[in-house]
Amino acid sequence: MHVDRIDRSIGELIDQISSAEIMLPEIQREYVWKPTQVAKLMDSIYRGYPFGSLLFWQTDETPETRAMSVSGSEAKPFRPALFLLDGQQRLTSLHRVFNNHPDAQVVFNVESQKFQNQSAATQRDPKWIKVADVLDPKASMLRLTKQLLEAGSTLADHEIEERLGQIKRLRDRRFVMEVLKGFPYDEVAEIFVRVNSGGRRLGTLDLAMATLSTRWTGVLSKLQAEAEHWMQRGYGDIDVNFLSRALAGVVLGRGLSVWSPSRLRQTKDTELAHGWEVVQRGLRRLIPLLQANLRLTRSDPLPSMIVLIPLVVLLGELDEEPIDKPTTDGIVYWLLLATVQTRYSTSTDTKLSQDIRAARQPDPIKALLESLNIETSRAEVTERALRGRTKESPYFFLSLLVALSNGARDWWFGTDVLPGHADAQKLEHHHVHPPATLDDRFDKGTINDLANLVFISAKANKRINGRSPAAYFPELDEADLKAHQVPLNDSLRDPDGYARFLVTRRQLLAEAMNDLLDRFRPAFLDEEPVAPADPNAGLSLDLALYGSGWDGGRMVFTANGEGFSWAGAANIAELEAAIESARIAGIDSDVVIAGESVPVQMIEESLNISIGPFLVTGTPEEWRTVLDRERLSSLPLSAAPSVLSGPWAGEQIKFPITSTD
Repeated sequence: MHVDRIDRSIGELIDQISSAEIMLPEIQREYVWKPTQVAKLMDSIYRGYPFGSLLFWQTDETPETRAMSVSGSEAKPFRPALFLLDGQQRLTSLHRVFNNHPDAQVVFNVESQKFQNQSAATQRDPKWIKVADVLDPKASMLRLTKQLLEAGSTLADHEIEERLGQIKRLRDRRFVMEVLKGFPYDEVAEIFVRVNSGGRRLGTLDLAMATLSTRWTGVLSKLQAEAEHWMQRGYGDIDVNFLSRALAGVVLGRGLSVWSPSRLRQTKDTELAHGWEVVQRGLRRLIPLLQANLRLTRSDPLPSMIVLIPLVVLLGELDEEPIDKPTTDGIVYWLLLATVQTRYSTSTDTKLSQDIRAARQPDPIKALLESLNIETSRAEVTERALRGRTKESPYFFLSLLVALSNGARDWWFGTDVLPGHADAQKLEHHHVHPPATLDDRFDKGTINDLANLVFISAKANKRINGRSPAAYFPELDEADLKAHQVPLNDSLRDPDGYARFLVTRRQLLAEAMNDLLDRFRPAFLDEEPVAPADPNAGLSLDLALYGSGWDGGRMVFTANGEGFSWAGAANIAELEAAIESARIAGIDSDVVIAGESVPVQMIEESLNISIGPFLVTGTPEEWRTVLDRERLSSLPLSAAPSVLSGPWAGEQIKFPITSTD
């Protein structure tokens, strides 16, 4: 066994990918880079910055492989393949750019020498030129230079030619390569895990998947086949990642941790095979149960898929005899409450470990409810708990289930509010009171309140055409309105009655949600005291972005709860950079909020930021969704209020980012 150290040009490596002389072993994760990362890589190479080394494995074995996320030649290789262990994201990105892949349309501004992904603005500006057009072997530098001069470039022709030539020469930049030779597959997998554990470049799920691949050859094919099975049945979120986590949970009896790869390596083949049987059996019992009891024909409305894993364990390990109704009801009840409480928004794998253990207790339903702290009380949704909630709130999911339970249909057209899995139509929602009918008395949070949203189609929304409910409600049957928990009082149909409309509809929604919960509530809770279904009831955190074309602006946070009110602000560019560092690279950083530097930390799969009285939590993707939401409703910087609150000095309450306004 030895390691060769060589170098090879980018162009040669890209050609080898096209001719299948570079392949991915099964242990590799999927391609995950975003267009912005691809553009930054091109910029680094163009500027002569270091762009890392590559790690390969050369072997006489024929390991299981997975496809690279590229398009190109199907030619047969002329020489034995090299298996790429480290550098997949960079090499795949380069191959995509050089070969004009539709998802890697990187463009270059010859004057500013900047790279970015193609956008509507760059398409309109002829000074931006597609990098693939310059890299094309048949490209004429003379023609491209002339094209840029005609577009109004102020550079001399020789300067344009030099900059284009610098891009052309990117093909000649060289990667340093280390090639493992003579190493067996299990040692290669160990090296892969160690290399990718540094700096948290791979998450615990990626590393667990890599370890499973080495312990159980062909596991990726099994996971992909199972994922395809559920994709065809509307549950596309039961993907390879979910199945990997579920399998590891069954086998290890806990959520993932830094120790998971080493523990999986010690697992016997019989344990892996049994674990896989449990996962398959559990899913084949759980999904029909959700379809029958909640009319949940698809997985995409579920706020979190992790909530299914303890239930997969519970059902997969039950005897083959039919499952009794108290058990199925208890399963649904726990799932609804765990979703409302955003059970896995923080310490995901720690809580998953607790719930897997609970699912294996003699009385699993009672044990699972104990983890939610409602083992001695009934859970109840109140009007107050629904105040300020938006579509990012888990109550949005509960409001969909209520509509489905009541047989709600699309207004005017009578179609299902949740189209079946064979239907390509997405779940849609629109405003009862259209924003155009509401005046300056109502801010965006109030306009987008959950109580103003109904599950109707774009076609129905077009029929509303910005009209007030006072104008279009008479065209609808009262039964159609009632099915969506819409109040019928005439005084609530115009802007003057909008505030009362929200209160009244929240009351109707809360009543319907409680009816739904009570339908599945275990009998042993019937005589117990009532407790809030959501521990964050009565708390609110409002976000408002103020910016301009010349200044990225700032995000203003306003927090309220019983006995306190607080406001603070952060620079939006600094906040986004910190979140992106955590989302893309898993790197912790800091951001200044209300004049105090606070940590932005990844703890397991949760991104946590201290914002005044709250420790705000959520996945990086949920943070990204909320920031995108605020971008769409940003206000001028000149309208930003004066924020007087200083740093928060008291205790902090955990608060999910999905519950912000």
